Amino acid sequence: MAGYHHHTSIPTGNRRDINTLRSLLPYLWQYRGRVMLALTALVLSKAAVVAVPLVLKEIVDSLDASKHSQLTLPIIFLVIYGLLRLSGSLFNELRDSVFSRVRHGAMRKMSYKVVRHLHHLSLRFHLERKTGAITRDLERGTRSVSSLLNYMVFSIIPILVEVGLIAAILLVNYNPWFAVITFTTVAIYISVTMMITEWRMKYRVTMNQMDSQANSQAIDSLINYETVKYFGNEEYELQRYNETLGKWEEAAVKSQTSLSALNVGQGAIISVGVTAIMIMAAGEVVAGTMSLGDLVLVNAFMIQMFIPLNFLGVVYSQLKHSLSDMERMFHLLEEEAEIQDDPDAVRLDAGDADVRFEHVSFHYDPNRPIIKNIDFIIPSGKKLAIVGESGAGKSTLARLLFRFYDTSEGRILINNQDIRHVTQNSLHSAIGIVPQDSVLFNDTIFFNIAYAKIDATKDEVTEAARTAHIHAFIQSLPDGYDTIVGERGLKLSGGEKQRVAIARAILKNPKILIFDEATSSLDSKAERGILEALREVACNHTTLVIAHRLSTIIDADQIMVIDQGSIIERGTHNELLTLNGSYTHLWELQQREQKEREEKEQSQLHVM
Repeated sequence: MAGYHHHTSIPTGNRRDINTLRSLLPYLWQYRGRVMLALTALVLSKAAVVAVPLVLKEIVDSLDASKHSQLTLPIIFLVIYGLLRLSGSLFNELRDSVFSRVRHGAMRKMSYKVVRHLHHLSLRFHLERKTGAITRDLERGTRSVSSLLNYMVFSIIPILVEVGLIAAILLVNYNPWFAVITFTTVAIYISVTMMITEWRMKYRVTMNQMDSQANSQAIDSLINYETVKYFGNEEYELQRYNETLGKWEEAAVKSQTSLSALNVGQGAIISVGVTAIMIMAAGEVVAGTMSLGDLVLVNAFMIQMFIPLNFLGVVYSQLKHSLSDMERMFHLLEEEAEIQDDPDAVRLDAGDADVRFEHVSFHYDPNRPIIKNIDFIIPSGKKLAIVGESGAGKSTLARLLFRFYDTSEGRILINNQDIRHVTQNSLHSAIGIVPQDSVLFNDTIFFNIAYAKIDATKDEVTEAARTAHIHAFIQSLPDGYDTIVGERGLKLSGGEKQRVAIARAILKNPKILIFDEATSSLDSKAERGILEALREVACNHTTLVIAHRLSTIIDADQIMVIDQGSIIERGTHNELLTLNGSYTHLWELQQREQKEREEKEQSQLHVM
């Protein structure tokens, strides 16, 4: 690594690279037998390649010495020459096929490990990170494992083996100066290549950044075509785009010029080395200490060695890119899950599934409490409703009960067990959630309902669909239960999607049901149908309903009104109306809105 010492930032970069390589070792260790076999094939193929000039020397010497009187000797050498060339490529192919299992196996294991880890990370991580960015890191990271192993086994190690073999042959058979010059030339060549490549990389990075930026500016301005036109900003957009392209052009020109400089430098080093060796060899041939064959041998060695070295700059920069992509992926693996099972966590015994919140407070940021000292009980089989303005903390209660987050203070009990001391799996299987916006997989309706119970029978799925009042609708579709719902369920209306989600929750058959504003996006007709379904489902479950529309929770055993994270009123629907407080105000407001909506729907019917 000559020439690196003046770069202060490099050692840390190198240390990072070494750590990244160390993280990769366990994946390779599982295939150690194959790795050894591949390396053996690699050494044998290089030995065959290096032996070719040795045979060439014998051919030249024998032809030179015999003056064509005795042609049997070179024939043997010519056959050996052909066999060596063949075995060189055979061992190469053997190395490739043996090593492909290592490469692809390591990629598969690593992809699996990262995706598994991502599934175990907490909700907060996924809310803060863009899914697209994570998948890009994962994709680049696993691809870089493959390319890193490729470069190591197909470029770097072969170069080192070949240089070693050639230097050894020169050292043993000829004037030691041949080996010294060869080694020195290679060392200078590698150092210069690495230094210039390291320096060139910043242009390459700038080029990629500016390319992405210009691309997103162009797409943005075209997507927002109307906005650009409204404000007459075509010139401004074009100018921004042009400026970015200008920076890209500068970096691209510098990248190309520096590449030419690198190529010239490499060419000069090779020329000086080869010329020095050829002058020495020619001198020795004239002096009679070397034969003509020896001269051919030394020349062939030099050419053979420098051909693969030509690609070293490209390989080195690709290697650095691969290492930085892998580092990002290993960073994902270092992310700690925020919510973890207690070391001695037991399975939740949900029993009758009464739910108790005791002095529960929660905040993401201590200066902004979301839930403040909340206390309530949902007795087994009863229904508790929570209402309040949006942002009052209603959905956070559901997430705390599901243990997406841990309480900042207080505790949550199910059947007298603190949910922090039970396994997350057993807790999750006891709770069914119908969220406000049900996301469906781009698969069949059957798959989406059966997702709650992967091995569910056809009868179980149809029974759940009947309870959710969606069976008749599914039957009316041309493909019935085999209808594909489209990306995120977009081929179904809001009401149909919610019913599929309810059927899914019913099939799960949990002890506790949470409906998180499950009807807020529906019209009044769809809402009435779904309410009917919810009532039937909820009658034998412990149910927590987070509601926006009060009409959906009149029958709740208890209603709590939450404002800014605190309970301000609680009671049945009638008790709350007599209080004439926040709940009454909300009720009157919604009744008016409902009346106006119904009148509007009626007038539309008349028009039709």
